[in-house]
Order: sequence, then structure tokens, then C-alpha cells
Amino acid sequence: MRTPAWWYGNGGLRARLLAPLGLVYGQVTAGRLARGAPYRAGVPVICVGNLDAGGSGKTPVVIALAQRLGARGVEVHVVSRGHGGRLAGPVRVTPSHRAEEVGDEPLLLSAFAPAWVAKDRAAGVQAAEAAGAGAILLDDGFQNPSVAKDLSLVVVDAARGWGNGRAIPAGPLRETVQAGLARADLVVSVGDSAAQEAFTARWGAALRGAPHLRGELRPLPTGMPWQGIRALAFAGIGQPEKFFATLRSLGTDVVATQALDDHQPFTRPLLQRLEADGKRLVAQLVTTEKDAVRLPPEMRTRVLTLPVRLHLDDWGPVDAALDRVLGQSQGESRQP
Repeated sequence: MRTPAWWYGNGGLRARLLAPLGLVYGQVTAGRLARGAPYRAGVPVICVGNLDAGGSGKTPVVIALAQRLGARGVEVHVVSRGHGGRLAGPVRVTPSHRAEEVGDEPLLLSAFAPAWVAKDRAAGVQAAEAAGAGAILLDDGFQNPSVAKDLSLVVVDAARGWGNGRAIPAGPLRETVQAGLARADLVVSVGDSAAQEAFTARWGAALRGAPHLRGELRPLPTGMPWQGIRALAFAGIGQPEKFFATLRSLGTDVVATQALDDHQPFTRPLLQRLEADGKRLVAQLVTTEKDAVRLPPEMRTRVLTLPVRLHLDDWGPVDAALDRVLGQSQGESRQP
């Protein structure tokens, strides 16, 4: 589903009417986080999550951390709930899996590190440990109390921020900004310079001194001459318009776009319509990496993919935090 546009304005009358339900939602989240004893893994657990519903750029952050940890020689595994997949797990994702089984994000992430799908996050972490993980990236799960986190990164889309500051259904938040940032070690806002300035102006005071890193998603150089390509672009991600804008910034002639719901399955009628529209417009089909893994194998060769990667202005705070959690795991016994 797509998040309502009014979540990212002042919300008006709808937000005010739904505000009591939002308060209840936030209280339920706080109560869930306060209950129970989380599983303490024997290796560092690094959580990448967000405070709001919808796309914020978490997956590129997970990829960047997996690559950074891998460069240190750390055997890092990813544990995900597998949104959109039917397998409860824990199951290790393999190339033979389909998106409808394990979800599109774990399929994409499995190209960068061993990835596990588990509706029960603690069970997934235990499976990754048993398979030899030296560190675990918890994809999402910031509001999941079943696993203790050694490091938590909150990712936010700089252009949208935290919307109207209200909790679901009155706004986009899963919990209050104050409560969420109290547990965050690092905040990563993702967007261009104009969006970053607007985010700092609107939400800078709420950060309360939490380390704030500015990041941007940039196309990965692939040698593909995007300039001048006549394209029909389609995307089923949190914010398809950002993908379309990126293509245009590369000089691609985007003659048509199709914005789909986040994680929307590619049914045969939908794919047939996209291909028919592409032929009618004499346009090349282009999509995102996350969408590409949901395509049937026979169609992937007929669709171009634009990969993007996270660029941070300063990796220093991330590297220092990784030094800390990796050093603790090597120099101290880890007690439950």
C-alpha cells in the first residue's frame, strides 16, 4: 500500500480526528517494547530501522553496512522478516527462492551477504549464529523487542522527514520521535542537499544531539549509457517518484511511468500490460534493483535495472560505532 499524502503535510482535519488512535498506537508500541526479555546474541547485532511506515532508504543502508563489515573481514549475515514472503522461516535465502516465498528485499540482500528470513526474529538470529555469523544486520526490527541490539541506526527520508509527527493512523509514525530517538545510536537522513537542509530545519531540535549523518542514494556506475534512452519506468517501492527523478537526472528520456504499490506482486496481466505499453511507446522497460528480483526469470533480460548505492558525507561515526561493537564482542564476554 502507499502511505497517504496527507501524512506528510499538517494532516488537517483527518489527522486531528485520528490523533487519539495515533496516541493509542504509540502507547501499544511502547508497551510492547517494555515487555519481555530480548534474546542476547553471542555476536554483535546491528539494527537498521526507521520510525515511520513507508520507504526511507533502509535497504541501501543495509547493503552499505554489509559491504563495510565484509571489508573488515567480518562474516556478516542479514536477518529480515521477509515482508511479502510466505515462508515463516528461519530459512536461508538462496538463488532458487522466489520473492513470493521470502520477499524481495531478502532476495536482493542475499547478493551481498548470507540472508535469512524469519518471522520470529530471535529464531532467525539464532540460525544465523549457528551458521557462523560473526555479526548480524537486523533489517528493520527497530520496534521489535525480541532481540537485543548492540547498535541501532534509524533511517529517515530527508525530504519527507517524519511527516506530521503523528502516529499511525493519524500520521506515518510507528512510535513517537522522542521515544524512538532515545534508543537510536545514529540517525541517517537520506536525500539531496536541499532535502537535508529542510530536514535539519524541521527536525534538528528533535535530534537532541544524536549523531546525525547525511546520506544520498547515487546511481552505481555500470557503464550503461542512460542518457538518451527512451524509457518506460516502473517501480513498486516506497517512493517511486524518486526513482523516476533519478533516471531523468541521468538524461534518460522517461516517456511514461508506472508507480506501483510497495512490494506489489508482478501479476501476469500487469507484466503483459507493461510490455505492451513499452512496445507501443517504443520504450525500454526500466526498474529498480528491488523490483527486478520480483520479475519472472524469463523477463529479467528484457528489463534494464538502475542500481543505487548509499553515499555518506562522513563515514567516521559509523566506523567508530562499528569499532566499538566489534571490539566489545572480541574483548568482553557477552552475557544475556
